[in-house]
Amino acid sequence: TKIAIDAKTDYPSACNAMETLLVHKDTIGNGVASQILMALRAAGVKCLGGPQAMKIGLCDIPADELKCEYGDLTCMVEVVETLDDAIDWIHSYGSGHTESIVCSEDSEAGEEFLRRVDAACVFKNASTRFADGYRFGLGAEVGISTGRIHSRGPVGVEGLLTTKWQLRSKDINVVAEFSSGEKKFTHKDLM
Repeated sequence: TKIAIDAKTDYPSACNAMETLLVHKDTIGNGVASQILMALRAAGVKCLGGPQAMKIGLCDIPADELKCEYGDLTCMVEVVETLDDAIDWIHSYGSGHTESIVCSEDSEAGEEFLRRVDAACVFKNASTRFADGYRFGLGAEVGISTGRIHSRGPVGVEGLLTTKWQLRSKDINVVAEFSSGEKKFTHKDLM
């Protein structure tokens, strides 16, 4: 719940804000999906339903389209049966910018999600709001590309390289805790 709230409400018009919440079918029966939606609505988020969410009554208002960047306190909610369904949905309707999965720390599904999802940034148990040049230790962000090949004109090997960012969180981390100073960024070279 905390990750979804942060991903949508920390800065709703940002390009890394959550626009779609996919929930696994099992979260319907165990009450987790309802808990997340109630928290989102309490935070002022309008939750529109995808076809499956509407069919089972999870949402009251249908989404006009499945691929939409709202840029405000609106998101679309959809129910998926499997991890494969979620990944297929992301590849069909996602922006290619940032995708995140919330699961147990030792979940094989989380690692599979990180491997298989084709997006510039793919996170496990962290808010999409972490997709930011400063937060990655790159200094001030001047832009973001979701394309795979970004160079034009004559280029060497380095000009053909692209980066897929993966973030794994051992705890629940949200941007608001870092913005407020409650937690601090640690930037270190990994290679």
